Amino acid sequence: MMWALAPEGRPFKLAHDFRLLKLQVGLRAHCYHYPVTDPAPTAIPRHLTTVFLDRDGVLNKKMPEPRYVASWADFHILPGVPDAIARLNRAGLRVIVLSNQRGIALGLYTAADVEAIHSAFQRILSSNGAHIDAFFICPHDRGQCNCRKPLPGLFHQATAQFPTIAAASSVMIGDSLVDIDFARRLGMTAILIDSNSEHARPGDESARALATLCFSSLPEAVSALLDIR
Repeated sequence: MMWALAPEGRPFKLAHDFRLLKLQVGLRAHCYHYPVTDPAPTAIPRHLTTVFLDRDGVLNKKMPEPRYVASWADFHILPGVPDAIARLNRAGLRVIVLSNQRGIALGLYTAADVEAIHSAFQRILSSNGAHIDAFFICPHDRGQCNCRKPLPGLFHQATAQFPTIAAASSVMIGDSLVDIDFARRLGMTAILIDSNSEHARPGDESARALATLCFSSLPEAVSALLDIR
């Protein structure tokens, strides 16, 4: 399922440094029983064109388990996010959100609720001179589709709408092993937002080790992307 809405720091740190990253390449880690087997790129693409963003934990505050962001009242934008997206826009980069929304399958909220959240978020971004080029979501439960990250369906939906997208010229920024796995399967640079929150999850250590780069927030990641680019 997809919605496309028309547009109306400190220095970066490596994930446990590249020496540890190299040791991790080729090892198998699991999330939702999907194996991570592909080697991760070790640098930001020289010709970066597209930035894929996870939503909860990257753009807005993640709800503690087992709660979900079910309405705009639950959607708390993280500090510096609108400006970070505006900087990506000004740099001419395509910005796309890819989000698993299992709460729809569980009956906790509807697809229309998610669309309303994204519309409200776009209005906030617009007031800050920013926009998201498209939102692609998976509304399914585990094991029901090929679009639930880390499977590649959402990437294929994005390339269907934007045919010039290529994994080699894209990065994925997320806050979990699922996002890192998704990027690695596609041969895409994987950037982890590691807020070191009090809500530790299974897979956090693996995500840190397997990510290409690691930052504490989206603004920091964007600063590094634009500096390196």
